Amino acid sequence: MLGTTHYPVMLPEVLSALAPRDGAVYVDGTFGAGGYSAAILEAAQCTLIAIDRDLDAEVRAEALKARYGERFIFLRGCFGDVEALLRGAGFKAVDGFVLDLGVSSFQLDEARRGFSFRFDGALDMRMDSERGETAADIVNHMDEKELADLIYRYGEERCSRRIARRIVEKRRNEPIMTTGALADIVRGAVPRSKDGIDPATRTFQALRIAVNDELGELERALEATGRILNSGGRMVVVSFHSLEDTIVKRDFREKAGQGGGVSRHLPDTGVHESASSSAFKLLTRKAVKPSEQEIYENARSRSARLRVIERCGG
Repeated sequence: MLGTTHYPVMLPEVLSALAPRDGAVYVDGTFGAGGYSAAILEAAQCTLIAIDRDLDAEVRAEALKARYGERFIFLRGCFGDVEALLRGAGFKAVDGFVLDLGVSSFQLDEARRGFSFRFDGALDMRMDSERGETAADIVNHMDEKELADLIYRYGEERCSRRIARRIVEKRRNEPIMTTGALADIVRGAVPRSKDGIDPATRTFQALRIAVNDELGELERALEATGRILNSGGRMVVVSFHSLEDTIVKRDFREKAGQGGGVSRHLPDTGVHESASSSAFKLLTRKAVKPSEQEIYENARSRSARLRVIERCGG
């Protein structure tokens, strides 16, 4: 496997789905390292509005501002607040909205951010490092039952009760303040699986989702989509685990009038009878997966799933 550090996941598929055109306005709701933003700006003479809550991302955005000038606008904030952020910047509607729900490679690769147990660092996990409770706050102060429920709900971890019990036992002696300490506790409570995935993976995912209200952010962004997209505008979402993908799939189907699902025996034309009067149409009946080549070059993309919806009018 090649060791690409900053790899915009499913970039060709995202560009194909978004179909950037001259004069249009697009939103990259998860700026991160700026891979999508730069590619969209290169694909057409358009305006790109980037959103990110991470202070480090704002610093990285300066390079794109210097290169693309007024065509690039950076707004610091949460993508769930996209409507208010756009309104504050003088925009009522846009022609495309893209979200990459994965954690930025910059965040994963910096021990001080506490997102990954690959490095021993402070147990933080905040995407906005200036505000909010940290993962350490949750681990050291949450009630055992609540902690078990959180790990089960957001990490889909079947051993959540055992993990929560072990965490509470350990924190009685001393606070759990580092990623390495937490990972060791979880590994001691959960047997290693045959698939080779580290036993701490699901617990770390659960804490990260809780710290950053990731599912709430996603639901607020999806709810705003109907108000911020122009006719013909598209929303493209790349998700990385079943909790996110289920929310996106359900929302897109409901918007397209397909709450009951689509028969797998029918050809996918993008518009179905149940969606004839809907303001949206699905452009992906099934989630699009990354190519084998991309997975080979960037293992982080292996769980990525892409879905697209287009506003028809109204």
